[in-house]
Amino acid sequence: MRALLASITASALALSASLLGEPPSQGEPSHESPPHETPPHETPPHETPWHQWRGPLSTGESPDAEPPIEWSETKNVRWKVALPGKGHSTPIVTGDRVYVTAAFPTGEAVEPRHDSAPGSHHAVAVTRRQAYAVIAVDRTTGAIEWQRTVHSGLPHEGGHHTGTYASASPVTDGEHVFAFFGSRGLYALSLDGEVEWQLDLGDMNTKHAHGEGASPALHEDTLIVNWDHEGPSFLVALDKRTGKERWRSPRDEVSSWATPIVVEHEGRSQVIVSGTKRIRAYDLESGAVIWECGGLSANIVASPVAADGMVFAGSSYDSQALLAIRLAGSKGDITGSSQVVWQRDRLTPYVPSPLLYEGKLYYLRHYQGILSRVEAENGAEPSGPFRLRGVRDVYASPVAAAGRIYITDRQGVTIVMTTAATPEILAVNRLDDSFSASAAVVGREIYLRGESHLYSLAD
Repeated sequence: MRALLASITASALALSASLLGEPPSQGEPSHESPPHETPPHETPPHETPWHQWRGPLSTGESPDAEPPIEWSETKNVRWKVALPGKGHSTPIVTGDRVYVTAAFPTGEAVEPRHDSAPGSHHAVAVTRRQAYAVIAVDRTTGAIEWQRTVHSGLPHEGGHHTGTYASASPVTDGEHVFAFFGSRGLYALSLDGEVEWQLDLGDMNTKHAHGEGASPALHEDTLIVNWDHEGPSFLVALDKRTGKERWRSPRDEVSSWATPIVVEHEGRSQVIVSGTKRIRAYDLESGAVIWECGGLSANIVASPVAADGMVFAGSSYDSQALLAIRLAGSKGDITGSSQVVWQRDRLTPYVPSPLLYEGKLYYLRHYQGILSRVEAENGAEPSGPFRLRGVRDVYASPVAAAGRIYITDRQGVTIVMTTAATPEILAVNRLDDSFSASAAVVGREIYLRGESHLYSLAD
């Protein structure tokens, strides 16, 4: 390995270890890969689509991808395209296209309207109408194939100054794109950008007027939307073909920004949603609560992850908590029971969701550059936590592929590290943008969506 990387990785990772050297020097401009020879909208063989914001397994892992290790503005950038608006939604990738959502100001400025929600802070004033758009980008060239504005209007909340009006990630079944703009509606579009149905669920009033962000979940022919806010909260299941409501389950919850996950267990599909008062599992068919467990904090942002009959949920706002719950035998209120296999009360996640990879749970402290890695089965932590010096303000959730972990911060830095007992830093990459959206990893590419540009990075 080159001397630069050797110098970065000379010391073992530990809480006080130095993991970050100078960014790698910029290399020669990369060349575009040859065009795909796959029919339009079909996923190439041996390539798993990234169809939702936490990937094909809802854990942050891409099971068969081989993304690049190093990049810069002049190295391994297959293409870089300016986007017409902002959004913290993750790109989704299927077939030969990338789909993103965005919101951008339109029309004349209006008299600034400030949020009046109790405790409102770090909020921006509403000054312009917003247009809410879904955008399809060609994977080979980066060309915008179509852009569809599905709604336009004056927002009723300004949101947090670090947020956007397009923070919920879309999801696809390979035939449709489902784009959720919260109070501005849920939209089902064909892969060619035609709106097939739309649904207005009302206005969401968020805590401190911080804005909206939970993404919809899709399982087979059912869409699930989490509507936790400072009003009547609920979880709703919809027919993906028509938008018709299948069931609605009231939730005794306040605002959250957590996306539901769907877990198959003993032949039964469970919709699992983190909340301030309880993490709950709902029967996908009926909406009935199967089990619930208290112990998380307020302001739930991180979504749960699950594998091998276990669910992991964390939070960190007014208190710190991480719970590992065994699905087998879970029924009713399991708070404090043996169904909670292990738990932790320090260094737990807040904004970025955990990564579950190769039997280990990776999570960042709050949204800082301190990474914990524990055994998913029992919560043991043989090594770490690890201080990722130079990485800070991490809103994007970590992703993994090919035995590597990718962590991207809001300053444009992505650390690539191994999963070895003593992790090795393979690269410290920097781009000229700010990244809050989680990455998407497909095939030999990693897609990073910044405040202004969408990048396709590949060797």
